[in-house]
Amino acid sequence: MHPPASRMRLSAVPTVLIVLAWCANASSANTAPNGSLPSPTVAVPADDSAALSLASADPGVAPAPVPVSLTAEAAATRAAQQSGGSASEQRLSFDLRYDEGLGRTGRIVFADRLDVDWTEHPRQTQPINTLKQAYLSWQPRAELSFDAGRINARQGVALGYNPTDFFRAGALRAIESLDPDSLRDNRQGSVMLRSQALWDTGALTALYSPRLEGRPSTNPEGRYLLALSQRLAPGVNPQWLLFGADGGSPQIGLNLTTVAGSATVLYVEASAGHAASLWTQAAEPPSLPLPTSLRVPASLQARAAAGITYSAANKLSVNLEYEYNGGGLSRTDWSLARTGNPLAYARYRGFIESQQELPTQHDLFAYASWQDVMVQHLDLATFVRVDLIDHSRLPWAELRYHWPHVDAAVRWQDYQGGVTSDFGAAASRQTWQLVVDYYR
Repeated sequence: MHPPASRMRLSAVPTVLIVLAWCANASSANTAPNGSLPSPTVAVPADDSAALSLASADPGVAPAPVPVSLTAEAAATRAAQQSGGSASEQRLSFDLRYDEGLGRTGRIVFADRLDVDWTEHPRQTQPINTLKQAYLSWQPRAELSFDAGRINARQGVALGYNPTDFFRAGALRAIESLDPDSLRDNRQGSVMLRSQALWDTGALTALYSPRLEGRPSTNPEGRYLLALSQRLAPGVNPQWLLFGADGGSPQIGLNLTTVAGSATVLYVEASAGHAASLWTQAAEPPSLPLPTSLRVPASLQARAAAGITYSAANKLSVNLEYEYNGGGLSRTDWSLARTGNPLAYARYRGFIESQQELPTQHDLFAYASWQDVMVQHLDLATFVRVDLIDHSRLPWAELRYHWPHVDAAVRWQDYQGGVTSDFGAAASRQTWQLVVDYYR
């Protein structure tokens, strides 16, 4: 049960969409070359815009150069198991995107992904469809837009962990790659109303997502989000957020990027609010015995990610990020969870995965990408995640070569740590994957 707190009435939130129209009357903004709504990222001086783009993220979907695009992907995976032996899996995926204008002020966006997996043990075929986006957009003026339908609403400037990405919980249906960009893109959106107003130095976004029966993963409860971006000074572009859900306390958020030199960006992303710990949420209803010390009431919790991104002239980009989850388990509690009831521990891990959260309080994330490494059209991407509580690790790498309509890639990942650690508890120990993509 949440402690008493001031709450915004969800039934009143849609009126904010009307207020946005009034905000737009007092300002103006330029349209993008294709007539679509410009990105909500706050404008920055020309000298800083290139660097800031390294850590900024557009929560919308940019219109495609052509109305329809289709990607077909074939993948073969071989994994060494923690228990010994190995397992193989084959996958065929189809990613369809449709993005086209309707008249002078309308737009339709549709994005869907179908993954079909064939496993060896047990021998079975499992198709999973992910409806990522399906919405209509109306832009009566260059500085004002309204969207309605299923939308993948993404927030946050961090790379490995996004405390202000409030709609990520329950959105993943299938994981085809552990790359952070892939996880954010290949997830199902929520049914919502969204509006955005722009002015020369900022933007205001408001959205409301109602509770829908039969949609526990995408619309489990009524939710609202307000996001205000405003340039305060050259190179200083904060975004403030207010998020709320039925029966919960409001959560506040902050995204901030700033330039530190011609090729370096510093960023911080944070959220805070009253909430139960993730262990307590995972155990609701409390049908499993929990260690007494882990039965903590709702309290003020903070989450944060802070990092630095450096881009070199040779197309090498390096990122280092520290991640903190106040709702996760401390060193003492994580030790109790690992040595306590195994069913409760497994339930907690499953809940964490569905919420896309960190199981413990402290993580480190390092990421590097290099375009045209050694030869043209050959790209390298790699990262490592380190749990700073139990020191388990997850290194990942992808080597990808591009042809005009075909990509070929090799992926590798290795789960390292004790059998009940953050990454060592995974069923697979080391995985190799061969991927071929066809674009049309």
